[in-house]
Amino acid sequence: MALTSIFVSFALSAALSGVSQANPIRRRAACPDGVNYANNAACCALFPVLEDIQTNMFADSGCADAAHAALRVSFHDAIGFSTSDPSQGTGADGSIFIFGEQEIGYDANLGIADAFNLEAPFIAKHNISVADFIQFAAAVSLTKCPGVLPPTFMFGRVDATAPAPDNTVPEPFQSSTDILARMADAGLTAADTVALLASHSIAGADDIDPNATGVPFDSTPSLFDTQFFVETLLNGTVPGPNQGQASSPIQGELRLQSDFELAHDPATACLWQANVNNQQAMAQAFQQAFAKMQIIGQDASTLVDCSDVLPAPPALSASQAQAFFPPGLNISDVQGSCDGTPFPNLPTAPGAAVSVNSM
Repeated sequence: MALTSIFVSFALSAALSGVSQANPIRRRAACPDGVNYANNAACCALFPVLEDIQTNMFADSGCADAAHAALRVSFHDAIGFSTSDPSQGTGADGSIFIFGEQEIGYDANLGIADAFNLEAPFIAKHNISVADFIQFAAAVSLTKCPGVLPPTFMFGRVDATAPAPDNTVPEPFQSSTDILARMADAGLTAADTVALLASHSIAGADDIDPNATGVPFDSTPSLFDTQFFVETLLNGTVPGPNQGQASSPIQGELRLQSDFELAHDPATACLWQANVNNQQAMAQAFQQAFAKMQIIGQDASTLVDCSDVLPAPPALSASQAQAFFPPGLNISDVQGSCDGTPFPNLPTAPGAAVSVNSM
């Protein structure tokens, strides 16, 4: 062997030795299935769940109705918690399904029965807590939506032994002041609240308009993008006649009264506008707030990080990440509320003004 080769081999061995002593290389655990690996052996239990729901629960494979339902129920379960009275619900604890006969009957949980019917057969098949299943399914659902940053998942939640009380889930007809107070009582800040509402970019209303289900909140409901934050700030021209509904800027799109109020509340208006055409910041804030929400009421020190089990979400293209004014609208249609901060300069999508359903 040449002297140079010997020297290189010796230097490499010394470097690796130093790395192993100062920062040991962690071996991934081989799972019993002989196929998968995980950073923690406890996470191997999630691979059969992942395969099942990927194949059968999210059979459409896209950021569609099943994904939306799984994401929605994760919030409705987790928010059932009070820092001022911890005896009232234990947060992300599965109570919304365990005590479904009671909780699904709460007015704020209208539409959650669909999520229960979707998830119950899978919960029965797999030996993980109901609380873990709800939050795991939600994390997997996010990986179906282009624009989401990789979500985290902590494993080992303890199931509820009692139902969450009524009136812990914010309602769309409530004032922004009341909503922010309820969120704060659950341990979530105003910034967390706005960040979590990025989920409305891939959501739809199921219980506001009795004549329509799944009506989107923005014009790009299959993309986790900033368009929702643009369109909630546009002047409403299409009347919203139902309780909890505000006038929307586009035919076929529904605007929640709560979203409208939070977009204009002095406590959240600039947080709201800051998301416009700022995909990376919006996605990162959501990633962090969602991780915080998923462990409300649980002892984080007992949970295992199994984020590495989750598949990677698809990325947005540069053109998809570009926010825009819907056809026929422009800067003059913005009903701004973040004083002193100019609204971002956005292009107007080509074409005549159209409804969401025809886009």
